[in-house]
Amino acid sequence: MKMWSGRFRQPLDPAFESWQRSFDFDCRLLECELEASAAHARALQQCGIVSGDELGAILHGLEQIGESVAAAPEFRDDPDAEDIHHFVEKQLVELIGDAGYKLHSGRSRNEQIATDLRLYVRSGCDEIGEAISNLIAAFLNRAEQAGEAAMPAYTHMQRAEPVLVAHWLLAYVEMLFRDAGRLNDCRKRCNVSPLGSGAVTGSTLPLDRELMADELGFDVPTANSIDATSDRDFAIEFVNGLSLLAIHLSRWAEEMLLFSTQEYGFVQLPEAYSTGSSAMPQKMNGDLLELVRGKAGRVIGDATALQITAKGLPLAYNKDLQETQEPLFHATETVLSLLPLVAGWMESVQFDFEHMQKAAETGYMNAFAAATYLVRKGVPFRMAHEHTGKAVRLALDQKCELQDLSLAQLQAIAPQFADDFYDFVKLGNVLAIHDVPGGTAPARVHQAIAAARQKAGALQQEAHAHA
Repeated sequence: MKMWSGRFRQPLDPAFESWQRSFDFDCRLLECELEASAAHARALQQCGIVSGDELGAILHGLEQIGESVAAAPEFRDDPDAEDIHHFVEKQLVELIGDAGYKLHSGRSRNEQIATDLRLYVRSGCDEIGEAISNLIAAFLNRAEQAGEAAMPAYTHMQRAEPVLVAHWLLAYVEMLFRDAGRLNDCRKRCNVSPLGSGAVTGSTLPLDRELMADELGFDVPTANSIDATSDRDFAIEFVNGLSLLAIHLSRWAEEMLLFSTQEYGFVQLPEAYSTGSSAMPQKMNGDLLELVRGKAGRVIGDATALQITAKGLPLAYNKDLQETQEPLFHATETVLSLLPLVAGWMESVQFDFEHMQKAAETGYMNAFAAATYLVRKGVPFRMAHEHTGKAVRLALDQKCELQDLSLAQLQAIAPQFADDFYDFVKLGNVLAIHDVPGGTAPARVHQAIAAARQKAGALQQEAHAHA
């Protein structure tokens, strides 16, 4: 029996009936549906709609449904179930009889799906937050292992200045902290309970909404029944957050792919996360990196699909909202599958520190330090920039580095150059002069790693508190 068939005289067109079903994908919400239904059942008993015995039977039946699916997932294969709500009601009635029909008293599928999705998003925030925390730990471990090894930093895809490898890795740590923060913020806004909102105007029964919210771990009930049943901004916000995370992972993947080429030679691809060529025996391809980059596009597409679906919907519930579920599920599952693999890759990758160091010492990347040297000698920066540019041009013509020019040659450009210039533009000092918070001076980077460790620990504690 359909949950809505009383006023209809004709059966649904079979093709339409199959086409409009959501059970094939919203079956993921079974655990959320069972949990929310149990809270609703207790509220029904409190306001006298179900007896104590009926409540016991309903709760036991809901528990049995969960156990049956956990023991045999094929139990969930029900071609007649329209959606997860219909499936649970059908199974409950089979288990306990007509008392199972009482469970739907005072509620609507509109509030049920809104509640289930909030529970799903909240769980997604927690699971993905913990996975981000693990990835941050992998980056921090590699930053510590890098010590004071240096590499080129790039702007416009051209070598710019030397930077500690650890400082480069910490850039990704900062991105991941923001990603985790966005999920924490989203969780707070998501954590309100639609139960008791009915179809659109609120339940017709005196349900204790605060009790139901508390049982499900929500902070408070929703404040408006129309908004509660029709809005999906929590899902949009969540998937938008995942799309930003996917963008950060894609940028990381792109950079690792570049650095693993022979042209760069900074990174040696881990074999456990790479594949070969069916034609060229020498090849090792960074497939994990390429798939991370590719799947980021799909997560961004999920975020776009959610926004486009919601943008023109009048209040309140519309069937269009069914189409918001698959992008939500896909984005969540994609990101959850990516993060542990990215962490494993980071733990396995080999950096060629010697090659990176040599690259950091060539290509005039000490030119900004040379200009700084002149500034400290009292030369206005614009003139110091001009003088250093002329020195670089001379070194290019002579096919040497700045520090290979003679003092006489340098002083012909600017008399402020002196013998101490050559120590000033050595790699160690070039790194050390960036001695500001957030800079790449070794002392600052050591402080940054320690601060990130502390922040990561707090993030991990927060994740455990939600578990």
